[in-house]
Amino acid sequence: MNDTRRVPISSADLPAAAFTARQPIRFEHCDTAGIVFFARYFTMMQGAVEEWFAAELGLDYADIIQRRRVGLGYVRAECDYVTPARLGDVLGLTLLVERVGRSSIGLAFHGHRGGEPALVGRLVLVTTDINEAASIPIPADIRDAVDSYQRRCAT
Repeated sequence: MNDTRRVPISSADLPAAAFTARQPIRFEHCDTAGIVFFARYFTMMQGAVEEWFAAELGLDYADIIQRRRVGLGYVRAECDYVTPARLGDVLGLTLLVERVGRSSIGLAFHGHRGGEPALVGRLVLVTTDINEAASIPIPADIRDAVDSYQRRCAT
């Protein structure tokens, strides 16, 4: 079997310029054992993306979708769970740009709980024309902001 799991990066080794969303783990996130239900991590990653657009890209996520009618959906989502996050923990989700294509952006997430790796996730975002339900090239302002963020994290 081919092992495609991603290797967690320690919180100390993440780029200083990288954006980290802080997510308190609440009762609503957990199963009956008090551990985060796996599907909730994808909701948390989506929340981190929306925060990242505002905080790091300087772009209004809702405006892009609602007024500009540019979809920001996903064509791939994956997550490797390293250690469980539990009710009462605070999860830090650090977002890195892996690649920028014609109409897609590969995002990596490194989740840490108390400095220890909790998860490694990946989302591939695709830009679409919502009205036509078809992929489109990444709009210039989004591409420029993502490229700038990626350069900041590389130094």
